[in-house]
Parts: sequence; C-alpha cells; structure tokens
Amino acid sequence: MRNAVVIKGNKAGMSVYLDPELSFHELLQAVEKKFKETARFWGAAQMTLTLEGRSLTADEEFQIVNTITENSSIEILCLIDSDANRIERCEKALNEKLMELSSNTGQFYKGTLRAGDVLESEASIVIIGDVDKGARVAAKGNIIVLGSLKGAALAGISGNINAVVVAFEMAPNQVKISDLNFQKAERGKLLGRGPMMILVENGRICSEPIKKNFFSSLNFI
Repeated sequence: MRNAVVIKGNKAGMSVYLDPELSFHELLQAVEKKFKETARFWGAAQMTLTLEGRSLTADEEFQIVNTITENSSIEILCLIDSDANRIERCEKALNEKLMELSSNTGQFYKGTLRAGDVLESEASIVIIGDVDKGARVAAKGNIIVLGSLKGAALAGISGNINAVVVAFEMAPNQVKISDLNFQKAERGKLLGRGPMMILVENGRICSEPIKKNFFSSLNFI
C-alpha cells in the first residue's frame, strides 16, 4: 500500500508529497492522519512548507495548511511555491498591489533604517527592510515593517487609536500608538517568534502573533 502523504524534513522546513490520485476530501483525511501520528516527532516547531505531487488551488492549499496546524504543534511560517511561473505572476501581482496601496493610502520605503535615521509619514507606511536600534519611524496611520523592528515605531501620532504596528521580527526599544506607550518594548527584546502585531484593545496596548497569511493583513493599511 503506497503512502498518500509523505513528509520530508530539512533544516529550513518540510516538503509534503501529496498523492495525485486521491480525491481532495480523501487527501485531507490522509494529511490529518499523518500529522496526528507524527505530532510528537515534530514537536512544537516553526517551519516553511512546500507542497508537492499535485496541482492545488489557493483554497486547497489553505485547507491543507490548516489541517496540518490543527493536528500538530507546527506553525507554518510560509508556503514555498515551486512553480516558477506562478511565483513570477504572484510577485508581479503583489508589486502592483503594493504600488496601488502606496498611491492611495500610504507610502513605501525600501531599505534599512540605521541608527540616527528618522522616517515620517502623513499616512501609513510600509518599510521593505529593517528598522535598526536607534532609528525611528513615525506615522499618522499604521507602521508595517517587512523585516525586523529594533528601533522606535510611533503609530497613530495624530490620535488614531486604531493604528497598528506590525513586523516580521518584533524586538523594538519603543512602540507608541497614539498617546499609549507599549511598556514591554522598552526592554528591546524579541516579543515572539514570527510576525507580530502591536495594537490597542479595550483601551490597553498589547501584542499578538500573526498566524494567518501575513499579506492578507495588508488590507488595513
């Protein structure tokens, strides 16, 4: 009897081979069974994921990722696409979306902010790079760092309590939303593994992990 699901691990993550002959419903059941059986072996881990063996729609990929995370302690950091043509199409679509967002609702900065650098925005801002310790970003809207945030981020400076600060790696030495200071940021330590968001809930500023596809959260820029 051949295996419907085969897992191959490496230093960066895992590849999962999926039987191309099974119905998708049967395949999901096989994925659920495989990851339940191997949950103790993998333990609690953050991994990249590559799906191989059959063509999948975006919704099917989403269902498989959810099935894996619901039946193990694995957190999928990102789904790696092995289809070069689709990667190129996705990158083009993402760049177009970023440019649209930039022109309509905010601005983008590409590069790393070093100690002593100051970047300010009259709207929201997306930084495609890192914010080093000693650098400062201030915006009337949201601050999104597609890299590590180790400096200062001041969001919602015009009094916008609904603004958020997001980073792929969150280890700031200062975060402020409107007039609320995030006390944990003063230690400059890593707040969690993977993308994190700092926001205001019920009048208190707090942090939480972003576990869904990160780019789907760009709709709040």
